[in-house]
Amino acid sequence: MTESSETNAMSEWVTALAQELGLEDAVETSGLVDTVLDLTSDVAHGVSRPAAPVTAFLVGLAAGRQAEPSVAARDYAQKITALADGWGSDAQRGVPSNDQSQRG
Repeated sequence: MTESSETNAMSEWVTALAQELGLEDAVETSGLVDTVLDLTSDVAHGVSRPAAPVTAFLVGLAAGRQAEPSVAARDYAQKITALADGWGSDAQRGVPSNDQSQRG
């Protein structure tokens, strides 16, 4: 499959998935697909490949609990990307990104 056919297949899948889940407005207008792809790439390379889909699920779950899920998803993605970027450092592991007093 070429990149454009992969992109087309993903776009069709995301559209169908969003319709099935009642999320058409959230996915189509907000660019969250790119945010999720970037997040999962950062986690897959910085932490582990199996951690990427679990991270996406947890970020989505947490964002869905907020008043503005799309905004929360972007904010969480930024925080988790920062956490994943520093994951190779033992000092960074297990320290929440919002606890700056313990981060190096």
